[in-house]
Amino acid sequence: MSRSRNEFGGVSRRGFLQGAAAAAMLPMLAGPGFAADKPLAGQSLNLLVIQPHTVSGNKLAADFEAATGAKVNVTVVPYDQIQAKATLDVQSGVNEFDVVDYWYPTKGQLAEDGVIEDVTAWIERDKAEVKPDDFLPLVYDAYTLHDGKRFGLPYDGDAHLLFYNKEILDRNGVAVPKTWEEYLAAIEKITAAESKNGIYGAAVLGGKAPIIIGSSYANRLAGFGGKFLNDDGSSALDSEAAVAAAKALVAANPYALPTPLETRFEEGLPAFLGGKVGFIEFWSDLGVYAQDPKGSQIVDKWGVTQIPVGGSNTQPRLALNAGFALGVSSGSAKKDAAWQLIKFATSPAYQEELLLLTGSGIDPARQSLLDSDKYKAFAPQVQAALSNALGQSLPWPTTPASPKLQQALADELALALAGTKTAEEAIKDAHTQWQQILAE
Repeated sequence: MSRSRNEFGGVSRRGFLQGAAAAAMLPMLAGPGFAADKPLAGQSLNLLVIQPHTVSGNKLAADFEAATGAKVNVTVVPYDQIQAKATLDVQSGVNEFDVVDYWYPTKGQLAEDGVIEDVTAWIERDKAEVKPDDFLPLVYDAYTLHDGKRFGLPYDGDAHLLFYNKEILDRNGVAVPKTWEEYLAAIEKITAAESKNGIYGAAVLGGKAPIIIGSSYANRLAGFGGKFLNDDGSSALDSEAAVAAAKALVAANPYALPTPLETRFEEGLPAFLGGKVGFIEFWSDLGVYAQDPKGSQIVDKWGVTQIPVGGSNTQPRLALNAGFALGVSSGSAKKDAAWQLIKFATSPAYQEELLLLTGSGIDPARQSLLDSDKYKAFAPQVQAALSNALGQSLPWPTTPASPKLQQALADELALALAGTKTAEEAIKDAHTQWQQILAE
């Protein structure tokens, strides 16, 4: 889910021929609703995507037009504005957009508010093309299932891994940490030795947006064996694991790139690619950019591992941070064509192209692609780290109340990082707010 690399050192995307891409897709499109002679020629569709998907969105528009004749107009918005943009479009009656690139924790609210369509029947009808059993089960359900119905198809299967700079670790005698306690000791040692030279133990993403600071917290919550909600849907933030995760996040603050509260994609990513930090928790496609000499100063100098464990938990887990699916806007007047675009974009063949495209920001959502020889060859270290832990992933809440829950948690975590509250106080107050929100 990383941002376009054009913003960080001018990394260019790989030169895929759009004509070849379209030609490769034509056999797939020859099924129901498609013929090989530009079946959607003369039609136009409007696609709403997040900024990190600019490269993949523009490629998708060109390739879908080449394959079907339909023109796709791409509108790009910041990742934290897409829910509001899609909702306003439908509720205002403007109905500009046909396909929406939605963040999966907002799925429940988007469905309840009537912003995205129930596509359950279409998935069943087009099962041979969609191949729903190929989606990673946790990803498929977390991203699309609400109240027993499906509201989209996974597009970008995001999870965090722990990336590290091998040179920085080696010269400081630091081993790759397996626990959050070892991680803390490592970043403290690096910062003490090298901060005078502008090098820090870690870049901790603590920007106040839920998708940023919430991801850093979720990594620790997963590591300590915790969860966001109990099985009955009540808040699980009163658990020991929830408190330990917040304490671990706050404890990293003094040894991180100054300052975590102001560290987002824009600050953390170039710091890691520039060799200025020992560790960063980031989306799995970072491995592709770290190995690209056009934008990275650490080619062959980096490694990646699973998110550390903590406390009594010994089972590594990944947090399903970020993560996006494509849904049909309820306001679309061209729902059938919109569905064809979604099938095209999420098909195994096209998803593999995006996975192998530097700058696409797309990570595996299908088992066949996670296991594919091409992906293993393209990103071997990342593939190994992902395949060993995705089955035990921690999904974020996706109830209609989830956006409110995540904002409340992010606000409290920010206060803890700022030192206004202790970690214990912040999580206690977040738990109280979650109880109130869930009772509404």
